[in-house]
Amino acid sequence: MSIYEKLATIQQKLNAPKNQKNNFVGYNYRSCEDIFEAVKPLLEETNTILKVSDELIVLGTNNPTILSTEKEDRNGEIMKVESAVGMQRFYIKATATLIDIDDESKMIENTAYAREEETKKGMDGSQVTGATSSYARKYALNGLFLIDDVKDTDSEEYQKQSKKETKKIEEKKISDEKLALLANLDRPLKDKLVGHYKKDLTQFTEIEAIQSIESLKKKGLLK
Repeated sequence: MSIYEKLATIQQKLNAPKNQKNNFVGYNYRSCEDIFEAVKPLLEETNTILKVSDELIVLGTNNPTILSTEKEDRNGEIMKVESAVGMQRFYIKATATLIDIDDESKMIENTAYAREEETKKGMDGSQVTGATSSYARKYALNGLFLIDDVKDTDSEEYQKQSKKETKKIEEKKISDEKLALLANLDRPLKDKLVGHYKKDLTQFTEIEAIQSIESLKKKGLLK
């Protein structure tokens, strides 16, 4: 078989189920590891190997173009708005390469890009890069093996559902259990929390309560 015939065989036979579960939104999705595990038997069958690599690249310039536009504010006054175009950003370029062991000069590759966010809540710099790398690698594999991710975490449907669920959680009132826990704090701590959120403890949301409790525990003020 030629390298193209081998790739066609893999594309036709590959079944990479979405084994990962996002309990927050309720969607199943697949990771790079799921694809790797699913494709290994087919690599052996077709006598091919898969190589996946990525590199950090910079796109854009340190001297972006500044575009100036005019916009009307709520009071009907015209205000000047400036935006930068072509700013320098970091991207992860991932490459998935299928190599024919029978003739190692024969190979097919596919690339995908993912942009690093400057910051991401709950992640340090290395975790941001790692997550971006995984994202880019998965889509390089998707393109090579014709895998469709209609409902993965970056799909429009997922994002809409995620926003709805996030809004529900953010609006959920504080539970009786957490209210009792915060209500038993010393007066100075309670006053500090009330002052920070500018509302009574009974008006806290569940998210605000969780954030307060975690913060107090980190500071050793709550067990």
